[in-house]
Amino acid sequence: MPSIVEKRHAFRRLHETGCFVIPNPWDIGSARYLQHLGFKALATTSLGYAYAAGYADGEVPLGLMLDHIAEMVEASDVPVNADFEGGYAHEPEGVAENVMACVGTGVAGLSIEDSTGDKAVPLYPFDQALARIRAAREAIDKTGEDVMLTARTEGFIRGRPDMDETIRRLKAFADAGADCLYAPGIKTREEIKVVVESVAPKPVNILIGWPSILSVQDVAALGARRISVGGSLARSAWGGFMRAARQIADGGSFGGFADAAPAGDLNAFFREDRKKRPAE
Repeated sequence: MPSIVEKRHAFRRLHETGCFVIPNPWDIGSARYLQHLGFKALATTSLGYAYAAGYADGEVPLGLMLDHIAEMVEASDVPVNADFEGGYAHEPEGVAENVMACVGTGVAGLSIEDSTGDKAVPLYPFDQALARIRAAREAIDKTGEDVMLTARTEGFIRGRPDMDETIRRLKAFADAGADCLYAPGIKTREEIKVVVESVAPKPVNILIGWPSILSVQDVAALGARRISVGGSLARSAWGGFMRAARQIADGGSFGGFADAAPAGDLNAFFREDRKKRPAE
């Protein structure tokens, strides 16, 4: 398995040219399978892990999330980026302290968003949002570790789809030291193009968490460097589980098992995968 330093260097190189997909596993098994498919990096999903742990998205305690991130890093041979939500603190000082703890898990990157979690006021005021990103950058720099900082502005998924404000924030975050910029919720070619061009040459992450006419090649042609899927793989798994379970509960039918993955295939994969991992 590559060292943490090697994975961090590899992660930064992935952002220098081209466009790569960074899928979001929610547990060790899904991480190992995605790695097996050849993805060069992985990202945690706060939503996916929250549901697996029995929480609503955004309500997992910091300590539990740090343990999960560390577990995912240890289980993966490729770089892992942490979906670190809002840094688990409102004030910059708290964000800085928690970011340092996240760096200590061995991640190659982490993201900080400007969502407050309050539907009435969904985004932090501009100055506070900017101060939080500056604090995260300074915290990473103090560790001396080569960890990439992704800054997210959440307006398009929090009921504030204002492109001018989105660009304003992303540019400010870039100036504050963010290595990668991210505005989840932008979907059209025009939206992606304007975001990419506005923050160039900084790399941009695009979220595709819904059926989309855009392919990886299309997003790459628009200049984005990274594509993540958020909690969509976890939600897809939950979708199959819920449909099958409801058929049993509501009608006594077991037809929902028709699309289940064969146990033999899964056993074969995990048996071979286990052989590649260090002895426990």
